[in-house]
Amino acid sequence: MGTYENQVQQELHSWQVELLKRPSLWDRSSKKIQNKVNGFIPAKVHDVVTKSIKSMVHATLLGSEYTSKKNERLSLSLRDSDKRADVLITTYKRTAALEGIGTGAGGLLLSLADFPLLLSIKMKFLFAIAAAYGMDVRDYRERLFILYIFQFAYGSPFRREELYQRINDYHQSKESMPSKEDYLTGIDWQALQQDYRDHIDLAKLLQLIPGFGAIVGGVVNYRFIESLGKLAKNCYRLRFIQELQNRISE
Repeated sequence: MGTYENQVQQELHSWQVELLKRPSLWDRSSKKIQNKVNGFIPAKVHDVVTKSIKSMVHATLLGSEYTSKKNERLSLSLRDSDKRADVLITTYKRTAALEGIGTGAGGLLLSLADFPLLLSIKMKFLFAIAAAYGMDVRDYRERLFILYIFQFAYGSPFRREELYQRINDYHQSKESMPSKEDYLTGIDWQALQQDYRDHIDLAKLLQLIPGFGAIVGGVVNYRFIESLGKLAKNCYRLRFIQELQNRISE
């Protein structure tokens, strides 16, 4: 491996160590707070998130909404892929922030519209990141990996190691992955929706406050894309390094 790849490998090791720390007292306390917060959020908000999640998963696996029209595959070095990913992160952070400002300034109804809009931005973003690392997103297994990243990003801290292993083992399990139909049948919708709601509810609840929503909406959406981008980037870097090591050992 080259100097850059060795540097990335060290960065990934530090990321993994930080990622797999045991849930803290704050994590446990946050869950209790979140359970109380859920009770203050209107049922309409929960319904919107639930429907949006289901639509997003079906569109990711079965639709063409998020795929590039050209379906171009790139063959780039890890350094070049990282640069493309960084540009995408910057671009999508701005897009999400502007969308959050616009819907946040419009009160409850427009703030509700932010949930599916932000989900759509996130998924288009993840598809773009996958393409930056040369993945063929027409392959449903790559789409499934994108969903794994989504679940990893918004999963419970108490399932972090399990969700990480799914990402880490992907290169070995890719050929035996479930069909689209089996995945949709076996997915734990309740857990997926609840984890996502728990992750975003407190911040999004503030967005519903009149006169405060525009500021919160812009900042929150910006941060959501920033953290999702860092995670997605490292997931694909991990795959790149694993595949490179496999080629070297052959």
